[in-house]
Amino acid sequence: MIPWLTPGEPYFPDTRHALDDPNGLLAAGGELNAEWLQAAYPRGIFPWFSEDDPILWWSPSPRCVLYPTQFHESKSLKKSLMKGHFTVRVDTQFEEVIRQCAAPRGDDGTWISDHIIAAYSDLHNKGVAHSVEVYQAGKLVGGLYGLAIGQLFFGESMFSRVTDASKVATKILCAELEKANYAVIDCQIYNPHLASLGAVEIERNEFEQLLTHCKRTPSHNPWAKRNWYPDVEPTNT
Repeated sequence: MIPWLTPGEPYFPDTRHALDDPNGLLAAGGELNAEWLQAAYPRGIFPWFSEDDPILWWSPSPRCVLYPTQFHESKSLKKSLMKGHFTVRVDTQFEEVIRQCAAPRGDDGTWISDHIIAAYSDLHNKGVAHSVEVYQAGKLVGGLYGLAIGQLFFGESMFSRVTDASKVATKILCAELEKANYAVIDCQIYNPHLASLGAVEIERNEFEQLLTHCKRTPSHNPWAKRNWYPDVEPTNT
């Protein structure tokens, strides 16, 4: 059995009590809002549940992470960057990015409900959640979103409408986070796509050590520069 969290002041059980099966399930209930999310992520806890379920909180082990310095750029991605005429911007269409990530994929449906969209959009308005957006011929064709807390970026979801668009978003994200001395990107759960980009698995205790040691403010704020690629001067648009 897992504990049921009551609404109000956010609190979570020790992550050592997370279940092995399903891997990382820690608690249910509580609230899905900016206060609870900002309490959860620095503890290595994140929400993941279908629309018909109660709020479920997770802390899996092993944890999938991507170190910005270890991004793997394939030959096909290099060709896409040279030929794709991509532009990468941040935080100009946050809600559209999360809605594109929420679009059903085949028979899998989506876990990104309107409740999720509202909660993370609130975090975006507070300067905590960010979107990385990939454009081609002025059209949004890919991107990702997540939370920036200390020297960690907690990736949530990504989408592509043309070949390699989400990979472009991840590559440029890694490059900008490396410049700002971010330590790691949390990818949560392993999958082959993430592994192809250089993501690896580490144990929960190692991940939580990163959480403890990477609370410092980054050397600069990468999100202040709206245009990431091609590299141009910051704008206010």
